[in-house]
Amino acid sequence: MTRVELLSALSALRQAQIGGRRAPHKPLLMLWLLGRFTASGSRAVTYSEAEGPVSQLINDFGPAVVNRSRARERAAMPFVHLERALWQVWDREGHHIPPDAPERGSWLRARGAHARLRPEVEVLLANEGALTAAARLLLQQHFTPVLEAPICDAVGLELIGGEETGSVAAKKMLRKRRAGFVEEVLHAYAYACAFCGFDGALGRNPVGLEAAHVQWHSQDGPDEVSNGLALCSLHHTLFDLGVLGLLPDWRIRVSQLYVARSLAGRAIDALHGQPVAMPRPGRLTVAPAHLDWHDQQVFKHPEANAA
Repeated sequence: MTRVELLSALSALRQAQIGGRRAPHKPLLMLWLLGRFTASGSRAVTYSEAEGPVSQLINDFGPAVVNRSRARERAAMPFVHLERALWQVWDREGHHIPPDAPERGSWLRARGAHARLRPEVEVLLANEGALTAAARLLLQQHFTPVLEAPICDAVGLELIGGEETGSVAAKKMLRKRRAGFVEEVLHAYAYACAFCGFDGALGRNPVGLEAAHVQWHSQDGPDEVSNGLALCSLHHTLFDLGVLGLLPDWRIRVSQLYVARSLAGRAIDALHGQPVAMPRPGRLTVAPAHLDWHDQQVFKHPEANAA
């Protein structure tokens, strides 16, 4: 296996749709494995070791779980189904566990399931440039830039440098962003946060203000004003994490799963029900299809965790 073949295999990870929602389970398992590999060089991992941290990653950075009991064992799906070109899985007797095995934590624990990346993959990942290119590909293909740092912190990855050897191959597998999107969105909203009105600038240059994709670029969201919001850095992060969302009548919603004790933290709760600033005359508002996508794929609905 070459570096390009590894990146191609990662780019082609198959993702199931669960109840019509994206399922970034395999990318998050791979990112956790990359962080573990970087920290300790450890190769083999038991399902029992992976279940807690990987399930937590999926809960934090994937759509809300429908069944609370399943939240504790969401790692079972990628542990079983991660492509065998990258991954090998055995039971305690040394027999291979096939990719059509039950994706249940209890089943995997009872059989002492353990796994490791294939030796040829490990050899490539021992090169820091290849590991960084692999991590960046997974992050950029499945998530949004605001979430890259929190995910890296959660898995223990520190990606230094942006042009590592081999990253050119990874970039060819990613959809390019359209130049001009950021400026068009900020101009449409008069260089102010659509949620709180923040309009800070350093001289003539806006600071702490960003153009947010409502439907993520990595998930086929277009680089158009009809898919953008001008948001301050804080509200952009909370929007991409699913703490904040939009109602069909163009009001802000705050997830009931969000909690805060301080006055500053409770200021987020005060946004609930407030109207979103409309773009300037002649500019498009966010298309309903993109609002629906964010509502289904990102916003943390409390009812999804009640079952």
